[in-house]
Amino acid sequence: MSITTSIVIPTRDRPRYLDETLSSIAPQARAHGCEVIVVDDSSDQSARATATRFGARYAHHEYPRGANAARNTGLGLASGELIVFTDDDVTACHGWLQALLDAAEGHPDVEVFAGAIRAQLEGRPPRSCGREAPAITTLDLGAQDRPTRFAWSANMAVRRSALRRVGEFDSSLRGQGEEQEWQERLQADALYVADAAVMHRRLPAESRLRSLTRTAYRRGVESRSFDARRAQAPSIAREIWTLLGCAGHVVRYRCPNGLTMVAHSGGRLWRALREGGSPAARAAAARTDPADDFLSGESGTVGGLDGIRREIADRVDDGLDLISGRRARLARASASLPSRRVLAIGVTRERHRALAESIAAELRGSRHAVQLATSGPGERGKFENLNALLAEHPPDGFDWLLVFDDDIELPKGFLDGFLFLAERFGLDLAQPAHRRASHAAWRVTRRQSRRSVARETQFVEVGPLTAFASSTFDTLLPFPPLKMGWGLDAHWAAIARQRGWRCGVIDAVAIKHRVAPAAESYSRAQTIAEARAFLAQRPYLPAHEAQRTLAVHRRW
Repeated sequence: MSITTSIVIPTRDRPRYLDETLSSIAPQARAHGCEVIVVDDSSDQSARATATRFGARYAHHEYPRGANAARNTGLGLASGELIVFTDDDVTACHGWLQALLDAAEGHPDVEVFAGAIRAQLEGRPPRSCGREAPAITTLDLGAQDRPTRFAWSANMAVRRSALRRVGEFDSSLRGQGEEQEWQERLQADALYVADAAVMHRRLPAESRLRSLTRTAYRRGVESRSFDARRAQAPSIAREIWTLLGCAGHVVRYRCPNGLTMVAHSGGRLWRALREGGSPAARAAAARTDPADDFLSGESGTVGGLDGIRREIADRVDDGLDLISGRRARLARASASLPSRRVLAIGVTRERHRALAESIAAELRGSRHAVQLATSGPGERGKFENLNALLAEHPPDGFDWLLVFDDDIELPKGFLDGFLFLAERFGLDLAQPAHRRASHAAWRVTRRQSRRSVARETQFVEVGPLTAFASSTFDTLLPFPPLKMGWGLDAHWAAIARQRGWRCGVIDAVAIKHRVAPAAESYSRAQTIAEARAFLAQRPYLPAHEAQRTLAVHRRW
């Protein structure tokens, strides 16, 4: 054998399945000189003894991180140029590994190989009419090798060269789409290898209809989330129509197994009803690896009927502010604050010229002395550009630094009211709240109640508008040389706690982040990777603490 091969098996809390899997794989691996790596994603180390007994290399996650994270861990340990991925609930048929190796040797231009996957429901599975697929992942394209769009994680082999080129698996994904997302990045078909077959097992207790329908429902929820993430989710009406069709199948053919299709479709519909928002909003929503606890875990993007409802609520709040006289009272109170020197910097793009000009006009219209400095993005990232602006316009002598994005709407009289309230409550780091219909990934930054004037928090986000009092300049400026700066706000929060700085969100002058959902115009995966590297050796406040409100102020 001229190609070195590693077999990676993620497992979680399934020792009975894993024992059967390794008993079928380990002899084939030994015969071909291939290493076997078991990555245990369980909360304990229950798989260690089984892996050791079969001579497999063992790795353990301290807490469950998901199958894709386990695959990435295995990839990091593997020495082979061909990485064979399989699951812990399969039985490899005779000749499985030989067929994959022959295919890899015979097709050097192919980077992904998809072995056959056949269902094995043990015990007494529900009766099927034969018109629906088994309630478990399968891939059976016949007795001949042929191209196929996707390989599935229960039986797939990948050349390391492909992983080097497009990166690892996305560990923020859980369930449906885990391997599909990676292959979509690869943009190449797999080769179906008919003789490289495995049996995808379910033990008798898990082959019963009740267990299968529960699993199908969960997979339906996951599949809808994955479709929404890619902006390919169908409308709610279409999901309802599909559900009715599945129910009709059960009745027409008297097919108990068809209830698994009903459950799957029901899971998709439930998720669709919970989503709200536009396809773009759903595309921006991404699941978060628990290890990435500096992320909110939400996209916060709004649209569709939910966006209309939120917009109406904003208009009602605006009307009540006007009728109650609160807006006028804030304007009068703001006049009591002496004029401050404010440096406002931002990166502006040509496509947002109108919004950027509106932001500049609103800031310059303030009673404070505002110096505005902007630049185009060029080839640099956001914070690289901001540092260049700070080098050209040093903040020495200014009372406040404002950093703003170019896709926000500011309310009339914004800066006067904002600075008055920030100083009234002694804030060192501050941001305006988001309106209800604004794209806001952090719940703590969205306006909570019209009656709230300002809230003391432990956290202000990295954008779309952040204010720094002069007390923070020596510590926080210049910014670290990051591109988008995800995770930087979590680090600021830790520094604020250490130094006794006060952070807050100003509700009375809420803004609207109206154009782009987070990570729409840049790689989310690369941005998260940048944040991980940045925070690896720095203190930061995890998301569950960042979401806390310490105090709510209803009067100034």
